[in-house]
Amino acid sequence: MKTSMKYLALGLAGILSLSSCSDFLDEEAQGIVTEEDFNTAANVDQLCNAAYSTLGNTTWHRPLVSLWSLGCVRSGDTYKGGGGTGDCGLAHQWEVYYSNTVDNEWTDNLWVQLYLDLSRVNTALEYLNKLTDAEMPARQQRIAEMKFLRGHYYFVLKILFKHVPFIDETMGTTEKNAATNHDLNNAQLWARIAQDFEEAAAILPASQTEVGRPTKWAAKAYQAKTLLYAAYVQGDDNNQVTSIDKQMLAKAGSLCDEVIGSGKYALAADFANNFLTATENGIESIFAVQYSSNDGTIYGRIDEDHALNYPMASEYPATCGFHQPSHNLINAFKTENGLPMFETFYEVDAAKDGNFNDINPEVDPRLDHTVGIPGRPFKYEPNFVYQKSWSRVPGVYSYYSCMKELVSPNDPTLTATTYFAGSAKNIDLLRYDDVLLWKAEIDIELNENLDEARDLINQIRQRAANSTSKLVNAAGMQFGNYNIALYTDANYTWNQESARQALRWERRLEFATEGNRFFDLVRWGIAANYLNDYIAKEKEVVDYLRQAKFTANRDEYLPIPLNQMNYSGEKYKQNVGW
Repeated sequence: MKTSMKYLALGLAGILSLSSCSDFLDEEAQGIVTEEDFNTAANVDQLCNAAYSTLGNTTWHRPLVSLWSLGCVRSGDTYKGGGGTGDCGLAHQWEVYYSNTVDNEWTDNLWVQLYLDLSRVNTALEYLNKLTDAEMPARQQRIAEMKFLRGHYYFVLKILFKHVPFIDETMGTTEKNAATNHDLNNAQLWARIAQDFEEAAAILPASQTEVGRPTKWAAKAYQAKTLLYAAYVQGDDNNQVTSIDKQMLAKAGSLCDEVIGSGKYALAADFANNFLTATENGIESIFAVQYSSNDGTIYGRIDEDHALNYPMASEYPATCGFHQPSHNLINAFKTENGLPMFETFYEVDAAKDGNFNDINPEVDPRLDHTVGIPGRPFKYEPNFVYQKSWSRVPGVYSYYSCMKELVSPNDPTLTATTYFAGSAKNIDLLRYDDVLLWKAEIDIELNENLDEARDLINQIRQRAANSTSKLVNAAGMQFGNYNIALYTDANYTWNQESARQALRWERRLEFATEGNRFFDLVRWGIAANYLNDYIAKEKEVVDYLRQAKFTANRDEYLPIPLNQMNYSGEKYKQNVGW
């Protein structure tokens, strides 16, 4: 993998030379990249830039930044959407579980893309290691940045596939070819990912002049996230949580304390600020994938993860209507006396037939930051009112639209490509609200500092309560029936079990449609029961889920792609159940 860029250049040079005139053998080949080209600090820095560039080079059929089709559609928070179940049918296989197969091409795409990304990182590290600090004064920092990126790519591989080969820059071709996806066991692989973040944090500065580079606090936050996932120990081959490592939780909690105590971050005054181009890279963003438009390229470096997701409104240059919030999710925002309706939220379907406004229940304001609802302004544009006709096939996927990842038609970064639409709005990989809720979760699972956990959750809820100024119609009036309360001794019994329920509900509402939910369900060990209960109710709303079934001890992870099993010479071991 480390020489893949070199051989690509050689191949292109060969093609070009063969098409030239008869004396091509006397001409110096163009476009060749050799080992000697990476003996200078400037060129090695370009390798680092190449590793960064691939971070956002994803697209709708492998949305590896946002993970919407993998973390939302598979979680019951959203439906795949589009023109029907056959439209991008390989994602439909992910959604209904039972029809997913080891030869799903999109699953293979995920694996291939992530290892191509890792190849760039490892190539950069290989050449960084050949220079001295004197030759490249920024060398140590670049090494730390590359380790941060490598940790990120392996984290994504880990939550998607569980068992993957770990390749680093020290391995030669023979070692790479011999590597298997069980050289490191589950716990060891988590530890190796956490190690990259820990080593990065030891070197990275507390702040960066270029916002796209990670800081010490970003590395510590990602290390905390990795340890939090690892702490829910899957101690057997059945993908079930068999214990919780409290020592690991405590270490993750200490890292969260460092990030919180750094003074670098705070909750944005308005929840909306996390989802607008005008306010991106704000005080809440810890690390974000940076996008751009009007940058001299054909379309700009735009977010194509969400290129399919714009609703069918004529004001958008290209629309496909994917990623539609489920009725289950919409109803989860309902409140009673300001608190979630944990047990009864879905007894009455307020989203039925797209007529949410007819019932107009009391809701958490985050609903209208998350879901496009017929009859309500869309994306903070009072005169741009969502219509039922914007749903592509309401008979299959109902009437609602995702909203957080999209921009309004008036956003200057909205860009039409050949077939789709995109924008230069960043995607946050790490936000401060996440860190607060990780810390609350750790307090709860350790059954310590439960009052602190409540305070942290209440900080999130108070911000939500304050986030209504942009939720107004053309007359300047709020269009939602908002009622959200803080947890107190008077309105909610607060013990470990009830606090856990509140925390998990809060994570769902705060990060709805952002690609987290499925992976939360898996690490908590509740995916099978939760998702089969979801299907049992939701199939009454969307008929295509009638055959859906989540199989415990299998569907927690994607299969190792058949192509990769074959390429490995059968050295890889297939995931359980596949």
